[in-house]
Amino acid sequence: MKEFSYTIKAADGLHARPAGILVKEAGQFQSEITMVFNDKTASVKKLFALMKLGVKQGDTVVIKADGPDESKAIDTIKTFMGEHF
Repeated sequence: MKEFSYTIKAADGLHARPAGILVKEAGQFQSEITMVFNDKTASVKKLFALMKLGVKQGDTVVIKADGPDESKAIDTIKTFMGEHF
């Protein structure tokens, strides 16, 4: 399992449009990819689950990947988060 922490910088927090693109990015990997926030966990492959976390600007989330392509998944998601959130 690989993971990283990320603090949301976007003024709108984890909002729908980039979150939808994040879901598509995550969908290309076989690994299970999750986001953890305030003791709640959501699949990064499910938009509504992500939105229910209620992540705002300044919040820190943990992204975890577990599976055969976890390293590539973490690298891709980390880059995406830095560009969009």
